[in-house]
Amino acid sequence: MKSKAVRIYGVNDLRLDEFELPDIKDDEILASVVSDSICMSSHKLAMQGDAHKRVWHKPLSQNPAIIGHEFCGNILKVGAKWKGRYTEGAKYAVQPSVNIPDEKGLIQLWSPGYSYPYLGGDATYVIFPNTLIEMGCILDYSGNTYFMAGLAEPVSCVLAAFHGQYHTIKDTHRHDMGIVPGGATAILGGAGPMGLAATDFAIHNARKPGLLVITDINQPRLQRAESLQPPSHAGEQGVNLQYINPTGMTGPEQIARLKALNGGRPFDDVFVFYPDASLVGIADALLAHDGCLNFFAGPVDKDFSASFNFYGVHYNEHHLAGTSGGNTEDMRESLQMIQAGILHPEFMVSHIGGLNTVADTTINLDKIPGGKKLIYTQKNLPLIAIEDFGKQGTSFYDSLADICSTNNNLWCKEAEDYLLAHAPDI
Repeated sequence: MKSKAVRIYGVNDLRLDEFELPDIKDDEILASVVSDSICMSSHKLAMQGDAHKRVWHKPLSQNPAIIGHEFCGNILKVGAKWKGRYTEGAKYAVQPSVNIPDEKGLIQLWSPGYSYPYLGGDATYVIFPNTLIEMGCILDYSGNTYFMAGLAEPVSCVLAAFHGQYHTIKDTHRHDMGIVPGGATAILGGAGPMGLAATDFAIHNARKPGLLVITDINQPRLQRAESLQPPSHAGEQGVNLQYINPTGMTGPEQIARLKALNGGRPFDDVFVFYPDASLVGIADALLAHDGCLNFFAGPVDKDFSASFNFYGVHYNEHHLAGTSGGNTEDMRESLQMIQAGILHPEFMVSHIGGLNTVADTTINLDKIPGGKKLIYTQKNLPLIAIEDFGKQGTSFYDSLADICSTNNNLWCKEAEDYLLAHAPDI
């Protein structure tokens, strides 16, 4: 079977290739990919090439890997070993953050979207190798959309961040995992797509804060976040939600403004969603006694560093966490909450495109405004913002605009169904 896929050959060298997939082995699975959302991590891969920590078969110039890891599709052919476990024709979701042991038993960071010649989200057809299947990479999914299953992966990263927070259980050497229930939480740089997911989870999770403050210096993005997750709705869930644009404020002014929202008190949990050293310093200064700072934003620069007050670590029991990717339980929880309608990852999506747009979009992702760029890998489409559908002057985009307008201008099942039925194939 032939597959089309975007593969990385080196720094900012992404190519849309067509190639023959080998016949699957008895312990492998052949699958189609229907949708993939482009992650900033793939942009970082493009920037780093062989230097990226998840690249396996180096050099990429001789061993290109398929990019993309937030994907879903249908299982097409199941090898004999897995016949009793997986069903041909069934939908699947992917847990890419699995721990892969090498031949010496050492855990490696190899994963779909970075490391494999025949497995990644930006492809039409892929092969899951036995090792990944054994590690639980393929998850059952029974939802009625494809894109929701793909977005469950970035949502699971947010769940991992919240579950990874920790606080002291007094007079013990154990930790209470998660944010402080009813406490004060701040998400700095939190109006981007991952910040939207974090706000959604914070409001609707059983362990929710009493005060949730979102900051961002991008005013249009902050306004969109507030329109999608209004403080009035959060209040109905028992959360005092505040949006703040700190543009023009000094660091001390930002700290004072945020503490004022908490009655002059510091915060129990602070998340940093943008890799900026000054933002880390502000987060540190916001921490209450036994407070936890989660550096969620993964920097590209391996020498990235920031100031952290170790007096506070010693005397005020300040904690520092860094999370990247969710585990399988986070992914399952994400899928369950999405399928139950508790979480709304469609808030994250701002653009729709086809496989033909992936290379340029991934390389320039940091320059393209908006949220998640959702790709339908079997289709040939330009990358268009949902808000611009009605400006394209075609019946296809007019129909999509009409569908989305009935859904608060958000991507939805009806829009996906229409696209899959009417968009040109790649």
